[in-house]
Amino acid sequence: MKVLRSVFSWIIPILIALILVVLVRTFLFEVVKVSGDSMEPNLVDKERMVVVKPLKLKRLSVIVFDAYGEDPAAAKNTNYVKRVIGLPGDKVVSQNGYIYVNNKKINQSFINQNERTTGTGDWTLSSLAQKGNWTYKGNRVPKGHYFVLGDHRSVSEDGRAWGYVSANKVMGVVKVPFWQGTTEHRTNVNSLAS
Repeated sequence: MKVLRSVFSWIIPILIALILVVLVRTFLFEVVKVSGDSMEPNLVDKERMVVVKPLKLKRLSVIVFDAYGEDPAAAKNTNYVKRVIGLPGDKVVSQNGYIYVNNKKINQSFINQNERTTGTGDWTLSSLAQKGNWTYKGNRVPKGHYFVLGDHRSVSEDGRAWGYVSANKVMGVVKVPFWQGTTEHRTNVNSLAS
């Protein structure tokens, strides 16, 4: 009996700790690593960040989502980090380096003029849909979906190529910890969503 109590005295705390870790990672947050250059200059390759799970998505939120099934080139267990540009029902247009959502120019202070114009292109959602032969060819973001772009537009493989991200594929909203990066970069990732 003493042996059994002794075994349980260290097994139970380990089990409780494991359960707590799983619950926190599943429902609250987890730490993930950026892979690639598509979110430069605000997030760089191999940078670690926190994904907060219960936060509401807003326009300009930086999110992590399961790309498998969204991007035809993405393998299973591939996650992308992108910025939400269009919410469900939004009309999105890109013209001369500016992005208009519902006929209003959005603030793109998180990237410079060259980054906005190099590689972004001029398009509407319906022109992208026709070019990419998407299933949904309307000019507004469909219900239950988001339109996303990378900040480094000239290298980012994003919604311009493959369409929309289903809401049920979104893992959470990215937050850069206070001890990491510059104040400007933390603001560009953590604070611009509206």
